[in-house]
Amino acid sequence: MEIGGLNTFSLSDFPGKVAAVVFTQGCNFRCPYCHNASLIPYHYHAPDELLIPEEHFFEFLAYRSNRLDAVVVSGGEPTIRRDLPAFLRRIKDMGFAVKLDTNGSEPEVLKEILENNLIDYIAMDIKAPLDKYKQVTKALSLMAKDKVKESIELISESGVDHEFRTTVVEALLSPEDMQAIRKLIPAGSTYRLQKFCPEHACDPELRKHSNVFLGDLLL
Repeated sequence: MEIGGLNTFSLSDFPGKVAAVVFTQGCNFRCPYCHNASLIPYHYHAPDELLIPEEHFFEFLAYRSNRLDAVVVSGGEPTIRRDLPAFLRRIKDMGFAVKLDTNGSEPEVLKEILENNLIDYIAMDIKAPLDKYKQVTKALSLMAKDKVKESIELISESGVDHEFRTTVVEALLSPEDMQAIRKLIPAGSTYRLQKFCPEHACDPELRKHSNVFLGDLLL
């Protein structure tokens, strides 16, 4: 696994758990508001001394096993990495609960992970109404919106604790868009709005926008 970053301690990324957050390298979306732009390229373009070798990560987990309850695997987009299932299994075998953050673009991978009980919690970002997915995400796959819809159904029916979430970028999403997104959320699933932080956006134009959170008004 190519690891692009590590947060060694978090109380907010996994509900009810003390967790470490590991960021896998590479993403198949190009969301202009992304605040982890360095994680978008599939391969890490940084000096070797800044890379986090997989074995060093697992050594860290072993050392912190009595202080951490869980590991959050985020990105980038973890499900585009072929070695993700093995990576998750190794974390689970060490006794940690596992949460996966995903954009829902690879339902076949999600199905494998869920069927093999490799995660305890999953959070999926719904970026836009389905008919605006290409526009908002600059997705590399023309099938992105169909795969997103499939992933929503798969996750909601999995029996695994989960949430869906949307980053509210008023420059990209209208109140009507937010209403359309809300209709995609299955009954009984948790839905959460995230605040957009323009100062960290990878698109310079979006950095000019206000960070006033209008999410409640948009819903």
